[in-house]
Amino acid sequence: MIKKEKKRPVHSEVTGFPVIDGELTIGGIKISQLAKKTAGNAFYAYDSALIKSRISDLRKYLPDEIKLHYALKANPMPDLISYVRHLVDGFDVASVGELKLAISCGQNPSEISFAGPGKSDNELRTSIESGAIINAESAGELERIIKISKKLSRKVKVAIRVNPDFELKSSGMKMGGGASPFGIDAEQVPEILSTLNETDLIFMGFHIFNGSQNLREEALIEAAEKTFDLAVKLAVFSEVPLRALNIGGGFGIPYFPGDKALNLKSLGEKLTPLVQGFKKKFPETDVVMEFGRYITAESGLYVCKVIDRKISRGQTYIVTNGGMHHHLAASGNFGQILKKNYPIVVGNKMSKKNLCSNNLENVNIVGCLCTPLDRLGEKVDLPYIEVGDYIIVFYSGAYGLSSSPHNFLNHPKIKEFLL
Repeated sequence: MIKKEKKRPVHSEVTGFPVIDGELTIGGIKISQLAKKTAGNAFYAYDSALIKSRISDLRKYLPDEIKLHYALKANPMPDLISYVRHLVDGFDVASVGELKLAISCGQNPSEISFAGPGKSDNELRTSIESGAIINAESAGELERIIKISKKLSRKVKVAIRVNPDFELKSSGMKMGGGASPFGIDAEQVPEILSTLNETDLIFMGFHIFNGSQNLREEALIEAAEKTFDLAVKLAVFSEVPLRALNIGGGFGIPYFPGDKALNLKSLGEKLTPLVQGFKKKFPETDVVMEFGRYITAESGLYVCKVIDRKISRGQTYIVTNGGMHHHLAASGNFGQILKKNYPIVVGNKMSKKNLCSNNLENVNIVGCLCTPLDRLGEKVDLPYIEVGDYIIVFYSGAYGLSSSPHNFLNHPKIKEFLL
């Protein structure tokens, strides 16, 4: 059992996490104490209080009519899933593995929606048998759902994943608005619904999601307005009322210098009339927003230890026991066009003296893999770093370990902590 520090913490202006005796803490525990639990290997740590606070803010500022779902793909750590389950209204999964994981963590299958292209017959069968909601991504997938449900003599809850005819502007990752492997083109949905009306499937509604990692409030509101309009237009082709409308999320995290955090209060104020206007027309329809990254990203730290420092032709390299096999996103190899540094600090050198600009050096933070792609930080200004120091990468609570090639070169497995 790790003992928590009794000294009163001082919050660092740099990170927002508590600092005790010049060392970063998470959940009241010093980074060096957690490191003793890992046999010296790198690790992830997530602050449950920050996760709870973020969900509380979503509840506080978003319209009361909104139901919150957590998208497991952002962070599928079992302890985290079990914790979040009690704070949200449902889960969104993108594989049978995630579906089974959600159920094993206690989630009611009727509150799970299964999205994603390329579902196999076995995956559809498992999903049908579980009682989860299936988001149909194509006409062909819907045909297979109908066929399998008849064989199993099971009622199936089905939603239509719609590929809208508009995009989420300024989105970090666009998932709609043009040709796409995701969902059924909006103009094809009326015909799909006519087919669905002739089956015994239980039609739940629409899933309309067209982008993620967006930091522009006006773009998010414009997309929401168009999403509600599209849902209203498509609903007239269904013989049964919409039970649910998932409008996605897309809220971004300010990872890099110059990024500005979203104003959740302002977003909520602008979403409220849109949601309420839709609910007046469809009072029995649940309006769902799904969040993954936005719930967990800022709660997480990735921590690795300095193994070596070297000078190469005038540049200083800090070599760690971590790297892109643990944190592909921080290395810039998970969707970045140009490498940008996640916020990085030396976790055991957080005193004001160490953070003084006169005591900083310009360094490159690299991992232990035999590839030049293994870079956690390029030309970052940090306190003088020694072997044994701890490098911490912030905003690591989403798309971290599970999104990285951790089997590459067969380095030791790392641990995750929920504190």
